[in-house]
Amino acid sequence: MSTFLCLYVIGLLVPDTGFSLFVDGVLASLAKWSLVAVCWAAVVRGGARSRALSGSGGLTGFGHLELVLTAVAVSVIALSDSFSLALLIWGGADEWHQTSDFGYAVFFALMMAVLAILLRRRLRGMVWSVVLDSTIGVLGTTSVLAVLLGPVANALDAAGANTAISTAVAYPLFNLLLVAVVVAVTTSQGPVAGRRWILLVFGLLIFTATGLVFIMLKSNYVLGTPLDAGWAVGLALIALWADAASRPSVAQNSSSHSLAALAMPAVSTAAGLGVLLLASQTAVSPLAVGLAAATMALAAVPLVSRQMALRRQARTDELTGLPNRRALYAEVSRRLTADTRPKRALLLLDLDRFKEVNDSLGHDAGDRLLVQVGRRLQLGLGPGELLARLGGDEFAILLEHSEQAQAETVAAKLRATLAQPFTLEGISLQTSVSIGIALYPDQGDDLTALLRKADMAMYKAKSTHSGHHVYRSVDNRHGDARLRTLQELRLALTEDQLILHYQPKINLKNGSVSGVEALVRWQHPERGLLFPDQFLTLVEEAGLMHALTQEVLRKALDQSVLWAAQGRTLTVAVNLSASSLIDGDLPERVGTMLSARDLPATVLMLEITEDFLMADRDRARDILTRLRASGIKISVDDFGTGYSSLAYLRDLPIDELKLDQSFVFPMADDARAAALVASTIDLAHGLGLKMVAEGVENGVSYDELVRYGCDFAQGYFMSRPIPAAALDDWLTARLNAAALP
Repeated sequence: MSTFLCLYVIGLLVPDTGFSLFVDGVLASLAKWSLVAVCWAAVVRGGARSRALSGSGGLTGFGHLELVLTAVAVSVIALSDSFSLALLIWGGADEWHQTSDFGYAVFFALMMAVLAILLRRRLRGMVWSVVLDSTIGVLGTTSVLAVLLGPVANALDAAGANTAISTAVAYPLFNLLLVAVVVAVTTSQGPVAGRRWILLVFGLLIFTATGLVFIMLKSNYVLGTPLDAGWAVGLALIALWADAASRPSVAQNSSSHSLAALAMPAVSTAAGLGVLLLASQTAVSPLAVGLAAATMALAAVPLVSRQMALRRQARTDELTGLPNRRALYAEVSRRLTADTRPKRALLLLDLDRFKEVNDSLGHDAGDRLLVQVGRRLQLGLGPGELLARLGGDEFAILLEHSEQAQAETVAAKLRATLAQPFTLEGISLQTSVSIGIALYPDQGDDLTALLRKADMAMYKAKSTHSGHHVYRSVDNRHGDARLRTLQELRLALTEDQLILHYQPKINLKNGSVSGVEALVRWQHPERGLLFPDQFLTLVEEAGLMHALTQEVLRKALDQSVLWAAQGRTLTVAVNLSASSLIDGDLPERVGTMLSARDLPATVLMLEITEDFLMADRDRARDILTRLRASGIKISVDDFGTGYSSLAYLRDLPIDELKLDQSFVFPMADDARAAALVASTIDLAHGLGLKMVAEGVENGVSYDELVRYGCDFAQGYFMSRPIPAAALDDWLTARLNAAALP
């Protein structure tokens, strides 16, 4: 193709006295028929691609319809030119002009269909902003075309153009308009198929411009001049587009797409402004002025839209898409002042232990959890009820026409909705929510007052584990105390106010002390010694459990170092909450702490609860397997009080079970309780596990446990939890007593 085309163009550029049979006949025909071959090869290639993608045959063998029409159009030009050439050689000059005009009219009609197909495909699925940019591009481009084609129209009028000439001009002009539309739409969406469309656009522009010049010079046109090269070059670019369109697309850089999409409306707006400025200085067609004015008017629409978008953005939570705190204040204020209907309720929701999700799975996972929570809350509310995200893991809901009973019903429904497991990072995660409720107008006549009281009610719900709580006046005092305690607790973690007491575990076979359980206490500077039930709930609420666990592990292992130096071999058991075990890096961090103190892993036992084992079996297996692989022992605390399923005892790496004291207390007086204890000990031994009985309060229970074959026991009958120094004295006294005859 390129050889014949180059020879033909070069031949046209050589000074000549007129028609050359070799150049204008043979080379011209070979060049155009080679372009026909390229186009039909593209049709065949496109059909093969269509069959490969669709897995079917049939009409897909013809390729895309636009390729077929393009091949037919180029074939019509080649056929009409060849036939016209034959007529010219045989002396039919009039028939030559008629045949040529007919062929070119058919060509333009077919190419208009091609452009229409491409335009329809580009418009399909476009969002309104792209449609707007495309429209601006079309109007700006056509306004410039209207200015540029003004001289053509004037020349035709001066020449006294007849109907035939006007019809011949209409096709190329309409093609120019469609080209402008395709350029505008395509550019506003970014380059298509690696900018291949540029070949089609320039090919049609060159071909059409050549045709317009031909019409203007029709009486003076001479065959074989350089003007003829315009048709050949235009056809060549169209054929190259067809060839490229039949091949697989190549991915383009998204940044170039963005620049192109931004450039088209900007350039079109500048073009429209230029046309209006030109119209103020010289005569310009009313059509061009109208198109330019429409371009400028539409260009202002994105500015207005942008202002509206900024306004929405200022009142929308970026993560969840819900109204934010600002929107909540505005909407609630509007509703409260719009009417006097008095009964409303404000619900303040806070996810429990959300900080552990961020710390363990990362903030991305936490963000995805918040998005899912927002969606579930929306689905759980009725029309007219306002949901907003205040920030972090806090959400607010305003219920219309709601008294206390209805508000509590909605709160219970939402808690049940959020209790269903979420899936994050491939992990099934269960979460819970605490809800505080404040009633309008009884408990506040504006949003600020309602939020403050709902906040106090929400923390009351957290501290009592009730799920939801309706504000009462007494909660005000509790709220102040809670905030003060929370601040003091943060100081306690940094100022070494937390201490450990140790309760010995007695080997029931020989009476020796094989290990101890480390139990945290808070040595409050004003309130004295505080037990875990007085502050652990607040630790969980405030997201401080991770820091507390680290502090307890550090103190327990430091004490193990001291005991090892004294020659005491004691296993130290440390309790871990379910929220602590969400941390995927826990095994490595504990291993590092042991290595730093040169302690064997067997010195540490971690006590976990059944709720963690059952909430996420796969995660529990992963964490526990990695802990066990390092040599750390695993104990299940409060065994028997959690889930009834015992499947995890078979599946998970566990060393011992700690029978809850609620089974041990009544054992001496309740035969059924004693039978449960005996059967549970047999179950543990059957699974190869050790059994520890907690809450041994008297000698009868102690002796019964020995008789049932229990391995270890803890309880006040042997020793309360005591500081390390007191435990040393207790151990020494116990050894001395055992040494007496």
